Amino acid sequence: MFFGRDDKKEAQKRGLTIPLLPLRDIIVFPHMVVPLFVGREKSIAALKDAMAHKGPDDKAVILLAAQKKAKTNDPSPDDIFHFGTIGHLIQLLPLPDGTMKVLVEGVRRAKVKKFHPNDSFFMVEVDEVEEQLEKSVELEALVRSVHSVFEAFVKLNKRIPPEMLMQVASIDDPARLADTIVAHLSLKLNDKQALLETESPAKRLEKLYELMQGEIEILQVEKKIRTRVKKQMEKTQKEYYLNEQMQAIQKELGERDEFKNEIQEIEEKLKNKRMSKEATLKVKKELKKLRMMSPMSAEATVVRNYIDWIISLPWYDETQDRLDVTEAERVLNEDHYGLKKPKERILEYLAVQQLVKKLKGPVLCFVGPPGVGKTSLARSIARATGRKFVRLSLGGVRDEAEIRGHRRTYIGAMPGKLIQSLKKAGSNNPVFLLDEIDKMSTDFRGDPSAALLEVLDPEQNHNFNDHYLDLDYDLSKVMFICTANTMHNIPGPLQDRMEVIRIAGYTEPEKLSIARRYLIPKEQEANGLTDLKIEITNDALKTIVHRYTRESGVRSLEREIGGVFRKIARDVLKNGKRDLIEVDRKQAMKFLGTPRFRYGVAEREDQVGIVTGLAWTELGGEILTTEATSMPGKGKLIITGKLGEVMQESAQAAMSYVRSRAERFGIDRKVFENYDIHVHLPEGAIPKDGPSAGVTMATALVSALTRVPVRKDVAMTGEITLRGRVLPIGGLKEKTLAAHRAGIKTVLIPKANKKDLKDIPLKIRKALRIVPVEFVDDVLREALVLEKPEEFGRKGAGDNLKPGLSVTEAVSTPSQA
Repeated sequence: MFFGRDDKKEAQKRGLTIPLLPLRDIIVFPHMVVPLFVGREKSIAALKDAMAHKGPDDKAVILLAAQKKAKTNDPSPDDIFHFGTIGHLIQLLPLPDGTMKVLVEGVRRAKVKKFHPNDSFFMVEVDEVEEQLEKSVELEALVRSVHSVFEAFVKLNKRIPPEMLMQVASIDDPARLADTIVAHLSLKLNDKQALLETESPAKRLEKLYELMQGEIEILQVEKKIRTRVKKQMEKTQKEYYLNEQMQAIQKELGERDEFKNEIQEIEEKLKNKRMSKEATLKVKKELKKLRMMSPMSAEATVVRNYIDWIISLPWYDETQDRLDVTEAERVLNEDHYGLKKPKERILEYLAVQQLVKKLKGPVLCFVGPPGVGKTSLARSIARATGRKFVRLSLGGVRDEAEIRGHRRTYIGAMPGKLIQSLKKAGSNNPVFLLDEIDKMSTDFRGDPSAALLEVLDPEQNHNFNDHYLDLDYDLSKVMFICTANTMHNIPGPLQDRMEVIRIAGYTEPEKLSIARRYLIPKEQEANGLTDLKIEITNDALKTIVHRYTRESGVRSLEREIGGVFRKIARDVLKNGKRDLIEVDRKQAMKFLGTPRFRYGVAEREDQVGIVTGLAWTELGGEILTTEATSMPGKGKLIITGKLGEVMQESAQAAMSYVRSRAERFGIDRKVFENYDIHVHLPEGAIPKDGPSAGVTMATALVSALTRVPVRKDVAMTGEITLRGRVLPIGGLKEKTLAAHRAGIKTVLIPKANKKDLKDIPLKIRKALRIVPVEFVDDVLREALVLEKPEEFGRKGAGDNLKPGLSVTEAVSTPSQA
């Protein structure tokens, strides 16, 4: 039973026996009023017993102790803390569901001394804990610190009402201050129990101060997090609100549905498209990014374009090769006349591919003058092999990005021309024509020819990386064909990756055959005259070839034939149709007007100091007349005709050779002291360079100084040395074709070029007298008009020379007027 305060010492001696109420997840401290809901039978029995045995002051007393584990429904004495709070039952209210609501007030601490046997509830014997009060300056400072910290804690913790701060501020008792504050802290059960069991108020305040500081730190962090989250939430809510508005607007306009449909279409394409693993992963990643974007944003457009490019490329789409060599040969012969070497190489490639079933695409380079059919031959290769045809002109390309593409960081970035062309082709094994590869140039934007090194290397192009796609693409199945007019403009490493096939100019019979088979039917159809019978005679065609064109190819010939048909078309509209329209030589000249060229430009008679040389240009072979004359002066050598350094040096070498052999040629040495010698190459506006005019200049000098005429029907080519040797030259086929066009009968070539004669068509070889020479003396014996050619150049042979007209003298003769 409970005894009053006056009998406290006596009660402590004998102990106090009272009911125990086990609490879940709550600890009641002294001076704390707490409402409790009690539902367990033992707990209700303990409450009823306490109410039945009130103390002298008419207060029901009970021990409030916490369970160690809240989940335990039927706790044993070991499951309950043995340190609790003696409390008064202020109010007890039964509830309809059988539970009770009780209002308790904590009075003071107590320790469980002994559990008394009782089946209905816990009856315990307790000892009250005496509060140890020792006033000191340190305790006073601690009380103030706790007040200050609690004030800071209340400001941070919005769950504690501000009125509580005023209530606590009025408490000076350290024990009561600690118990009042701890009731409002969100501490763990074990921490609260430790504070309850701390008997010294000073130590309790110290521990409470430490716990509050920790709580304040946590609350400060929580406040920062709340502030940050609030800002983020405000931003998110704002974006959500704006997005909802935008979606509503887009829905009204129908745009959002279009965007969703577009994404669905991309997903369908991705399912049906066979791509590399790297490309598939990249598209999925970009598609995920696209879903999160607004359809109106600029970035969404960039991502959509990127995905479209990847999906539209022919990663594994290819055409079936037609490997029938006989059929391919028929197609090539049907499309092109002549071109034996290129056709043989193409048929070899097809034959090997047919045997091994798989072959890396070769890289062929057709080199030749304009109009010989390089581009159309590549188109025929595509037709013969059954592949798609793609053409990319590289003329004037200066930017490396044209080949490799721009990176996506740039506005308006696009893949390179290679990838764009493959998308256009729709297959990964087309015939890819890189036209005019020698016309590329370099500037500050990079070197496109260096970018082509990887593209045209069969060992490297299986993983070509375009800057825009940033993915490896296999180019190994593409058949690359390049065209060029000259090789010297193509870098060496790039030349090394290509198989060069030279295509020389056409002979006159070949031009006539091409005109009959291809050009006349083509132009007749182009000018709307297919329903008329039109015949162009051989004489008319020869006249067009001789007098209106001077070229290695047939492009100008095609234009002139087109001009004839245009005149016929106009005549038909004006005078009506006829059964047969025949175009002869006179009619052709009437249609085409004054002839542009003089056929057979070889000299009409033998002249002194005038020699016909042979030159090679990008347009094919040309004849190059060289003139030499002497005049009173101081022995200077004058060279004119816009000549390059190499050609000027050839003239110097020729002059030195002539001076060294002057006595044998019957030339007075005083001529070199008292006469100036002038060497000129006509058409001075055209730049000329190269060493192959050396023998021509030497012959012109000897003729001018000895007054011996040069044969009008002889042309020559070859480089000269100071010892009089004739060195080999290039472009022999083109030069002999030019000689044949000009009506030359004899061609003098270096002996070392004899091996190249097999490349010259048989008809040309038969029409020309080709003489290989090793020394300049051999050239002079063939070229000069001599009485005893076999003795020319020997010592004392100068008396046998037959004098003729010099260049300056020949001008005044009636035949040259």
